[in-house]
Amino acid sequence: MPGSGRRADARRNYTRILAVAEEEVAAQGAGASLEQIARTAGVGSATVRRHFPTRRALLEAVSRERIDALRLRALDLAGKADSRGALLEWLDDVVAYCVSARGLAAALSYDTAGADPVHGNTCAAALEEAADPLLHRAVRDGTVTPDVTVADLITLIVGITLATEHHPGPAAQAHRLFRLAVTGLGPAR
Repeated sequence: MPGSGRRADARRNYTRILAVAEEEVAAQGAGASLEQIARTAGVGSATVRRHFPTRRALLEAVSRERIDALRLRALDLAGKADSRGALLEWLDDVVAYCVSARGLAAALSYDTAGADPVHGNTCAAALEEAADPLLHRAVRDGTVTPDVTVADLITLIVGITLATEHHPGPAAQAHRLFRLAVTGLGPAR
């Protein structure tokens, strides 16, 4: 087959670029250098851009495994008796993932500049789909106000994660601020 060698080479390049990108994003965050990724992967920057035409496409590919884990976690929590508790437990997991997986918050960001106009933000869409049943159940049970959307909650988490990224204890600070946001300013009842 004349073109099969090139396809196999392209698959190897994609796999190598993605592995390097995961390491770079973990170390440098969403601003990881595409040129450094290309150099470390042993390919040209045009090859990186051919596989990942935008930074968002790269971040989404790097985050796909984590997003899948969060989707499965939402399914696990769907049968929990306390619907609000299940939703908050899942959102806590999203906060933890965003803090630990540098670049995930940027991949979830709703900033559409540079986003694929056909597919939109696939990471955020996958999380919305996963969390929708949890949120709808909590709304139905009267434990969450009906005007809250998953997009609102993801945007809140993204903002908190990005705001605490350079804090000396980003995980603790992000969780504290998220809890403050969901409980409000009043004393615990």
